[in-house]
Amino acid sequence: MKKRQILALGLAACMVAGMAAGCGSSTKEPAEQGGTAAEQGTTDKTEEAETPGAGGGAGKVYYLNFKPEQAEDWQKLAQAYTDETGIPVNVVTAAAGTYESTLKSEMAKSEAPTLFQVNGPVGLANWKDYCLDLSGSDVYGFLSSDDFALKEGDSVYGIAYVIETYGIIYNKALVNEYCGLDGAVIASADEIKSFDTLKAVADDMQARKDELGINGAFASAGMDSSSDWRFKTHLANMPIYYEYQADGISSTEAIKGTYLDNYKAIWDLYITDSTCEPAMLSAKTGGDAAAEFAMGEAVFYQNGTWAYNDVTGYEVDDADLGMLPIYIGVEGEDKQGLCTGSENYWCVNNKASEEDIQATLDFLAWVVSSETGINSLTNDMGFVTPFTTFESVETSNPLVAAANEYLTNGTTSVTWNFTTMPSEEWKNGVGSALLEYAQGTGEWDAVVTAFVDGWATEYQAANQ
Repeated sequence: MKKRQILALGLAACMVAGMAAGCGSSTKEPAEQGGTAAEQGTTDKTEEAETPGAGGGAGKVYYLNFKPEQAEDWQKLAQAYTDETGIPVNVVTAAAGTYESTLKSEMAKSEAPTLFQVNGPVGLANWKDYCLDLSGSDVYGFLSSDDFALKEGDSVYGIAYVIETYGIIYNKALVNEYCGLDGAVIASADEIKSFDTLKAVADDMQARKDELGINGAFASAGMDSSSDWRFKTHLANMPIYYEYQADGISSTEAIKGTYLDNYKAIWDLYITDSTCEPAMLSAKTGGDAAAEFAMGEAVFYQNGTWAYNDVTGYEVDDADLGMLPIYIGVEGEDKQGLCTGSENYWCVNNKASEEDIQATLDFLAWVVSSETGINSLTNDMGFVTPFTTFESVETSNPLVAAANEYLTNGTTSVTWNFTTMPSEEWKNGVGSALLEYAQGTGEWDAVVTAFVDGWATEYQAANQ
């Protein structure tokens, strides 16, 4: 067992083994976002062999990237590695919501990915036969805790490479402006510690949107593929989390839906106190929501620390970016923190050639230990990473700083339990029912059916 160490931002303290976004918003096809990022080089770099992965040699790397929002960053990092080592690195990025199907397709090819990812225990169950045991690798040696590894016994099949946090991002300047209005229901954002208070504030902001110069309290809850994951996955995590907490479990073959009335309450708030009418949600994208918030048209925006690059540099100053927990009206939620976890685990394809496997392991070690890799993951991609090589690294991302405040203020972080969702089809069923309910073409009972009955059906199908 590896010795547990504390991450620079204290994230290790709130994680548990087997925990589950990052997520993306692009709708481009893989060929448009990826492809060959680095061509075969011939420069001899053996003088730099003291840096892991920089010794040159045979082999190549093919990384099937999960995160569309970092596609260009991975391309640049791959090129930097090739320039330094001469080893070709090809990065292809799956379109949002298509990773699993893209991975199946790519794995069937003669030139399959040498590096891919799974989203946690459920994903590992599907791909374990392709996962190299990483227990003796350099990248595993840099991991700060086994809490961030997918293990079975002493075997390590996946390594988390980014720890992320999500909640309700808010504009501090607009909240302060609201608090200065006559009759405001709060005097500061610090008073928002429950769903009832959040709803009272959002309702009042919506009613007084002209005074505030906004289009709505919440950015649009778009339900196209670039945005629906925020609600069918990340928001759906909330009732799952509280049911697991109440029942003392970490997974289930049959969700009961104990907190689905709470799920309805927060969804109703999102679609009512919004920048757009609910009937428009099918056409609204993740980019629309980010733009609405970034331009000061909305006060609140459900998303995570990874969204910083989407909203910075516009009308909202970095100093005015804050985060609130997603409150859904559960007893004791005043002690609830943000949602912190990972669904991004690197896996190395054990079916690849020995040369390509070694090239891939060298590349991973370089990514998490070299100055170039550390700078890219921290500053370009905005990641908080669970490696000892990052423990003294400071981030310029104010959303990460906001997340860190919740880790030190005595609140309890909400774990990422959506990696226990039985399938992508289950998420799609819930998403479709949410949209129909929002548009007025369906009833909430259909959401409950998709959530509860759909879970049991998809679990059984996956575990036959």
